[in-house]
Amino acid sequence: MEPLDVFELEIFDQTSSYCEVRLAGAGGAPRTRGLDRAAVDELIELVERNYTETANAQWTHSSPRLRALGGRLAEFVDGDERWLAPIVGRRRGVALRITGDERLRHLPWELLCQDNAFLAVAGTAPLLPVRAIGTGAVLRGPVAPGNRPLRVLFMATSPEGVEPVLNYEAEEAAILAATSRTGTDLVVEEAGTLEGLRFLSQDYGAGYFDVLHLSGHATTASGPPTFVVENEFGEPATATADQIAQAMAGHWPRLVFVSGCLTGNAPDRGTFPSMAESLVKAGAPAVLGWALPVGDIAATEFAARLYEALAGGTALDLAVNEARRHLYNDQRSSWHLLRVYADRSPLAPLVTPRNTPKRARIQVRPAEQEFLDPQTQLSRVAGRAAFVGRRRLIQRCLRTLRQQLHEPGGTEALLLSGMGGLGKSSLASRLLERMPTHQRAVWFGHVDLPKFRELTTKIRFPAPEQQVEADQVLANDQVPLASRLRYLFDVDGPLGQTPCLFVFDDFEDGNLDERAGTHVLAPAMAEILPALLTAIRETGSPIRVIITSRYRFPTPTGAHISIEPLETLIPVERDKKIANLPNLRYGSSLDPSIRDRAIAAAAGNPRLLDWLDRIVADHTLDVNGLIAAIEHEADRFREAILAEKLLGSQDPELRKMLARLNVVELPVPGETVHAVHSHPDIDRHIHRATQLGLLEAGTDPETRQPRYYVSNILRPLLRPHLTDDEYIEACAAAARSLYTLWITDPTDPEPSA
Repeated sequence: MEPLDVFELEIFDQTSSYCEVRLAGAGGAPRTRGLDRAAVDELIELVERNYTETANAQWTHSSPRLRALGGRLAEFVDGDERWLAPIVGRRRGVALRITGDERLRHLPWELLCQDNAFLAVAGTAPLLPVRAIGTGAVLRGPVAPGNRPLRVLFMATSPEGVEPVLNYEAEEAAILAATSRTGTDLVVEEAGTLEGLRFLSQDYGAGYFDVLHLSGHATTASGPPTFVVENEFGEPATATADQIAQAMAGHWPRLVFVSGCLTGNAPDRGTFPSMAESLVKAGAPAVLGWALPVGDIAATEFAARLYEALAGGTALDLAVNEARRHLYNDQRSSWHLLRVYADRSPLAPLVTPRNTPKRARIQVRPAEQEFLDPQTQLSRVAGRAAFVGRRRLIQRCLRTLRQQLHEPGGTEALLLSGMGGLGKSSLASRLLERMPTHQRAVWFGHVDLPKFRELTTKIRFPAPEQQVEADQVLANDQVPLASRLRYLFDVDGPLGQTPCLFVFDDFEDGNLDERAGTHVLAPAMAEILPALLTAIRETGSPIRVIITSRYRFPTPTGAHISIEPLETLIPVERDKKIANLPNLRYGSSLDPSIRDRAIAAAAGNPRLLDWLDRIVADHTLDVNGLIAAIEHEADRFREAILAEKLLGSQDPELRKMLARLNVVELPVPGETVHAVHSHPDIDRHIHRATQLGLLEAGTDPETRQPRYYVSNILRPLLRPHLTDDEYIEACAAAARSLYTLWITDPTDPEPSA
């Protein structure tokens, strides 16, 4: 599609009391008129009174005050000479490039209103205000679009303690859903740090991405706008436009979208340039930002519609117009807050339309397609659109998987452990999505040597000859497996130049044997796993192994496995999960009392939430039957999986420890575990319960020390192990310990367990 016609509106001072306005475009001669500086100051003062964070006019979809303000802006441009007449109603629409000092650039030109119609969303050819920065162009026209799917580098920031917590997962999911027909190569930087952005930019190189999408909070509290990012521990840090530019190191894509409140705002009446403007000055051809605070839902809807248009081959300027008009038609009051800053580069299409001859296809399958149930062939994990939370855990896992083996703490494998239903497999799927440079080989359940040899059918080799060679090597049982794998993984071997992630999912199903109250590798896996990990380390291969298992097991001699336990969803993650469920989400037609009962029964377990969401949709049940069904399903989960297989076979003192700790409904430090259950064997019980997944052992995001939690799913099974007096005693001991740790001495010393 052709881009919009371009008109240039320039406003510049001639003297301290006099300025000139110039309009040029469409091949006609420039037109100029003089203007009293007092008229400019009056217009700016009017905007400052009516278009700020504290004014309420902008929060109404099309209030009379907004129309009046837009009318004044239109009168300013139109003048007595009726300059808007040749602009409005052109067949393709118009991009009005506005040049002026900061005080004028930051005016809400998106509100231009004539004949009671907002020009930015009116008719079939809306007007797009573009704040023009400088006289140069990073990209000189004509610019050829890529004959391939759209490529987006997506980085959301969500530091600890920063409110409100944004639903960045919904934004990512909306973009993927909106572009599913045309396809989008969406690469996610999960760390939320400038360093992570720098590494990804370097890894992919200049010209790879079409769009950089930054999602998070911004602030103008200290003057110049800054974007709130994360440090290496997930704590808040601020980034200026210059720091973002340094991270990109000149590898700017065609478009940068800084989707955060105030990223398009020039604070202090334009004294400071907006972050979007500063990024253009730093080298980005075009930048989108929001002038004032914008709601999560509106920002997500705009992004989805924008990328849907861009992925379909629509020109950048037309795509912005389409997305803005979508917000307006959907009665979103923030439709006018989106601002475009750009240099003189063409706002042309980024990629070609879907059916363009020889257009490249997306090569990587969604990771959930690798996690199929052998019988139903349905995915057993949450797809990208349904996965929520686990941010700090994902960050730690990715650091582990990307770490070099020769570095301190370098490991060949990552073990995701925890109680059933917490999302171990879904997390593994998420990690595969976050490492698109690695190929995937996923095994489900029991794996013996014949099944392990199927890896050659799961991996795309650089050439057919290498796959044939790999098949022959693996089939040669005369050579020890470790030697065969070393040959495959060696730098000159068939897999030497192919980074892979090998996933053993549901590892406890057939790969572990119970022995003396613990779990060890079954005979077949006792041959496979040590050989695999040894070959990875000895060759320095980039291949890594991910294991999901309810139970832990001893690490093979000479190998290194990093363990990451999963915890119950924290409240903000649980709420995001519930918002994606059609029946349990707030605002659904479900009886609120039933919804609350079901949510309580799930106790933050993602799988139980999914199960109960389906149950409550059964309209054949009456209210009492529905509640009974909820409790029955929860009890089935508890009894069959937990009571019969785990709790019933454990030391009574271990069960009592879990019962005492279960009086606290949040993760606690190790000192509190000792305080509520003082017993000589408590350290052994903690280790054992953690191994079995009965005790969740996570990591505190502030102290980086272990914290422990007993899921409320176990409560009906554990409560009978305590007398009323013991229950009261445990509550008191927990309260005293937590008061000491979190109130009197909130430094959380290192746990003793």
